[in-house]
Amino acid sequence: MESIFKLFPDEMQRLLREQPDHILQSIEEIRVRVGQPLEILADNRPIYPADQNVRPEEAGVLLNRLSQHSLYALEEELKRGYITISGGHRVGIAGKVITERGFVKAIKDISSFNIRIARQKIGIAEPLLPYLYKKQWLNTLLIGPPQTGKTTMLRDIARLVSTGTRERNIPSYKVGIVDERSEIAGCMKGVPQHSLGKRVDILDACPKAEGMMMLIRSMSPQVMIVDEIGRKEDGEAILEAMHAGVQMIFTAHGNRLEDALRRPAMQPLSGLSLFERYIILSRDKGPGTLHAIYDSEFKEIYRSSGGAA
Repeated sequence: MESIFKLFPDEMQRLLREQPDHILQSIEEIRVRVGQPLEILADNRPIYPADQNVRPEEAGVLLNRLSQHSLYALEEELKRGYITISGGHRVGIAGKVITERGFVKAIKDISSFNIRIARQKIGIAEPLLPYLYKKQWLNTLLIGPPQTGKTTMLRDIARLVSTGTRERNIPSYKVGIVDERSEIAGCMKGVPQHSLGKRVDILDACPKAEGMMMLIRSMSPQVMIVDEIGRKEDGEAILEAMHAGVQMIFTAHGNRLEDALRRPAMQPLSGLSLFERYIILSRDKGPGTLHAIYDSEFKEIYRSSGGAA
């Protein structure tokens, strides 16, 4: 957390460091909005360390430190609305959007920042192994609304696929990750900031559909990991990858299985029963709560009483 705190102006640093240990250990987001108080999201509730509002000059200090005083160097990232910093943490930004021919050209007058804390939870996916591996990794879709730990779970699955698990006699596999939002691996200059094992190849900041085809052509992955599929093109790329013999593990937004199946990405896959496992996550006991598991025929094979995975 210290590297994150150093990004903030001195007064904000003081307010953050004064928080109790249990808050510091459970911070999910730190939000900075010009004209509003500093906000900490921890244990799924907002905390306001002080009443005073964030001043424009304080936001300017934060932006300069995020960009290391070179906004030009972050021009492409700013177009996407976020910046990835050391440690794999992602900083979302909002402000005045400049468009050109219907595409985002730049964001200026930045007035809101959302520092999302990336925490790797080694072992969080191990309880899923009996359901995800049957002589090979099963094509799997993880489903949940925002902040249910989908990416954290997917990251640990990627690690397990790459390293293998001697206790369960699971060998290591070649893993290809298309990390469009730089959240799974948290790459800085192409180097992952999270521990993913030795057999991982990553396309960072690459559109998902294009990235899947690139990895198949160039890196011959045995298992493909992709976060937040949504577009119809994603589904078409998934179908082509499966036909190439690649096992697929993905996430998608949705509160229920039905929500995910209605997404445009699932339309090219409709009726094909290509996914062998559907994992439903919730926040009932915090991010990563395993709610239910379904097989390829949508038969429920696991239902949680509310415990975390």
